[in-house]
Amino acid sequence: MQRAFQASFLISLIAPMLGLFLILRRQSLMADTLSHISLAGVALGLLIGVNPTWTNILVVMVIAFVLEYLRIVYRTYSEVSIAIIMSAGLALALVLMSLNDGGATLSINQFLFGSIVTISKQQVWILLGLTVIIGLLYFIFRKPMYVLTFDEETAFTAGLPIKMMSILFNVLTGVTIAVIMPIIGALLVSAVIVLPAAISLRLSKSFNGVILFGIIIALIGTSSGLITSYELGTPPGASITLILIIIFAFTILMKYFMRHIKLEKLFSRSDGS
Repeated sequence: MQRAFQASFLISLIAPMLGLFLILRRQSLMADTLSHISLAGVALGLLIGVNPTWTNILVVMVIAFVLEYLRIVYRTYSEVSIAIIMSAGLALALVLMSLNDGGATLSINQFLFGSIVTISKQQVWILLGLTVIIGLLYFIFRKPMYVLTFDEETAFTAGLPIKMMSILFNVLTGVTIAVIMPIIGALLVSAVIVLPAAISLRLSKSFNGVILFGIIIALIGTSSGLITSYELGTPPGASITLILIIIFAFTILMKYFMRHIKLEKLFSRSDGS
């Protein structure tokens, strides 16, 4: 449980950074695609008797390059590449699981729905290293990524290595998903990455403000979700996601009521004048 809280804290630091760029680049479904691919990596590791975390990371790194290639090929229809990879990843995972003669059913379920007991000290250290790398890259390449996100042609004209930057971003996203899958679960890992940034976009208009609010929201969601999971025996990924959705709904309602109150004050002033 201590390792789960350590991992959730680190996840809360990096999820808003990745989630915000995924949303702004209109690639929110890419996280879901990579989670399907991660299942294939887990199934491969269990089949050949290797630590699933390492095979998982290797598979998503390879797919990150494939995704960028398909995105260039289908530039006008970028969602096609996501659909192709998602289908291929899930199909490959199912085939590899069937070859294992059902011996890895329990382990697969843990990766599918998340399990607190699967978090190892090694995974926490990997996640810590990943957090440091993503944090450093964010502070160094924040402005180039900002330009790349909103205007790829301008970024290319400015001499930025847009292809390498996109591939690196895909790799970091995939590796992050591969590492946090055991605690969140493959089915909901994309929601935990995207939701904090989606909520914070409603609370702040500045880039850094969205990241800060996203980290706070992610901390609240993951911590309370883990406590709920421990007390009620529910899957941690589902508990965290439901709490984040409740926060999202509360934020939307608060924004609606605040806008309504402002309109009422405006109309009352105009009537008074």
